[in-house]
Amino acid sequence: MITPAFELTQDPDFLTVKIRVPYARASEFDIYFEGEDFKFYAKPYFLRQLTLPGKIVEDGREKASYNTDEGTFTIRLPKETPGQYFEGLDMLTSLLAPKKSRSAKPLVEELAASAELSEDNEEEFDWEVEQIPYEESTPPRQHPYGFGNLRSGVFQRLQDELSDVIDIKDPDQTPAEERRRKRLAAEAAKFEPDHYLADFFEDEAIKHLLKYKPWWIDAHKKMTALQGESHQEHDSPAYVVFSEEEREQMRKFTNKSYLLDKRSRHHVYLGLIDILLAYCYEICVNEGDKNVESSWNIRKLSATLCWLEVSFSSIHDVLVSFGRRVLCYPLYRHFGLVTRAFNDTVMILQLGKAAVLKCLLDIHKIFMESDPAYILNDLFITDYCIWIQKVKSKKLAALCESLQKTTLSKSHMGLELEELEAAAVLVQEEEKALKAAGTVSKQQLLCSESETSDSEESSSTSSSETEGSDSDEQESSTSEDGEINSFQGTLQEERTAPLIDCNGLRQGTNTSAMEVGDGKSKVSLQSMTPPGKLVEELEMQIQSAMRLSEQPEGLATAGCISQEQDENPVPEPDRFSEDAAGKGNFLEVSSKPNPFLFLCSTNEDED
Repeated sequence: MITPAFELTQDPDFLTVKIRVPYARASEFDIYFEGEDFKFYAKPYFLRQLTLPGKIVEDGREKASYNTDEGTFTIRLPKETPGQYFEGLDMLTSLLAPKKSRSAKPLVEELAASAELSEDNEEEFDWEVEQIPYEESTPPRQHPYGFGNLRSGVFQRLQDELSDVIDIKDPDQTPAEERRRKRLAAEAAKFEPDHYLADFFEDEAIKHLLKYKPWWIDAHKKMTALQGESHQEHDSPAYVVFSEEEREQMRKFTNKSYLLDKRSRHHVYLGLIDILLAYCYEICVNEGDKNVESSWNIRKLSATLCWLEVSFSSIHDVLVSFGRRVLCYPLYRHFGLVTRAFNDTVMILQLGKAAVLKCLLDIHKIFMESDPAYILNDLFITDYCIWIQKVKSKKLAALCESLQKTTLSKSHMGLELEELEAAAVLVQEEEKALKAAGTVSKQQLLCSESETSDSEESSSTSSSETEGSDSDEQESSTSEDGEINSFQGTLQEERTAPLIDCNGLRQGTNTSAMEVGDGKSKVSLQSMTPPGKLVEELEMQIQSAMRLSEQPEGLATAGCISQEQDENPVPEPDRFSEDAAGKGNFLEVSSKPNPFLFLCSTNEDED
């Protein structure tokens, strides 16, 4: 037989049951209801029994209808007490009757009922775990874990597969206190101050994530707005609505009861807070989208799931554990995300067990789609989904109130966060001061460099002008020096050349060269002012040439010289050196002949 999909709603006077039975025979169906029991049959669908949270009555006002297009039966049943609110109608798993065991054990059933009654009859619930003095005792062979510490020996068979799911090695042989000690040591070793400070100062991405609003914020606003209209404390479908997929998940769960002592119940409630905190962080940082890291984030941030932690003694311990793990493991390590997850968990608990169940169903789906994490559904999440449907709303309200009263600060993390931030702020201020000083000095350097460059440009301009004038002067002086040198070379050459007159006689002067030299040399000689010694030698050579022109045999030569002198007059010498006898001293001449004199003599001979 097939269990059909069903949904229950209510108004003040009626309970409405909507059952979806496509392709069923509408002509053949049976409905049975009495008190808190309800049964339905339409081949091949069979809703064996629903245990309702309140009583219904058959008084003629009941009504049933069938929609052939949708394939649904809608059944309206009158309430025995008009105006009574039936709590937990969306907790479908708890409404389905548990399967009876073939090997009946009435004593166990009676104890389970007694345990549930004792839990329900407790008016005030102390959330602090009772401190038990340490006593020497033989440790058990295996240490329990899982929901309510009801499992053991699981990891001995699946150690290789579950090494990526949990951080603790060999949990079956590790006591609870040792798990806690190893967890704290692992968190302290994993904490990275640089990563934390980077997220602390560069928090643009964190601020963007904190602006995300999940579905429970809108639901909480609706609940707050309608709080004054209804004085009844109960869950309302208007706040939290389950999807069809979530309803199908609940129908697949097997309804069962849990035998939990007081200490185990405390661990279950504290573990629930731990799991919800991790889930709220995951929803915030991924903005409601699921990815391959979603499963890792939830199980890594929850010490209950990752380290099988069962030694929490208070809600504050849970918050400290969650805060430390947020600052050690995920991508975004900011204390603002810890505070945000804390506030979101409070909202979820205030919305009631329907909101808590919706979150647990989402976690169940995430783990089911993750290959190594699916075992955590069997150890924790499935049992939480079934158990939460039977929890009284006042217990969740008391838990929420205790959570709200708990405070959490950075100093509670035990990671010296405030000292790190203060030191980082000081370093940052020093860097800003140094940077500002460097900027001022750089500006001053740029100003000085600009002034220097301006002065260099002006000096380079003047120097270039000076260099231009110097180069012009140097070129002119070089050309003039070249002319003087060439003229001095000619004089030196003519001084050592033999002087030959028109008759071919050798004389002691070579001034004829100057007389028949080109005009350029003469002009250069006239334009230049040679040193005093050179002037004296030049005067002496000119005087010697003049004396040679006075000899009778050198008339032709003298005529040539006088003709040249008429063209280029040479100043008269101031003085003439004479020896003691009154005769003039003639310059010695070299054996080198003067070609100009030969030409002159040649012209004389031709004449």
